[in-house]
Amino acid sequence: MSGRIDYSLLAPAGVKALGGVHEYISQCGLPAVLVDLVYLRVSQINGCAYCIDLHSRDLSKKGVKLEKLMLLPVWREAPGLFDARERGALSWAETVTRVSENGVGDADYQAAGTLFTEKELVDLTIAIGLMNAYNRLAISFRSL
Repeated sequence: MSGRIDYSLLAPAGVKALGGVHEYISQCGLPAVLVDLVYLRVSQINGCAYCIDLHSRDLSKKGVKLEKLMLLPVWREAPGLFDARERGALSWAETVTRVSENGVGDADYQAAGTLFTEKELVDLTIAIGLMNAYNRLAISFRSL
């Protein structure tokens, strides 16, 4: 499959703006591995091969074990591999990414709120939204 267009060349200001959001998330105080797990899970849900490859490699470089990477799609069935905040972040990421299917229920919000401060929850949601935007660009224009 070949790429369609290079969106970064055609809309550099837009891509730069997304990069600014990415930079914000990298400095917001959320643990880098937690954010990368969320990025990878969102990309798995969206089926973005480019981003799955990128974030898997990033996590591997940060020392995340292969077992954890392999079981991320079924994280609920491997609770021993993921701590409480990771499980909460992954659940929130799945809910927010699939917002058009079921909305975001009070129980989902309350569960996330027990694990994250309000600011952390906002930052986590920004990270999820950012990755959904990047996935849509990469998938639509077949980034390789």
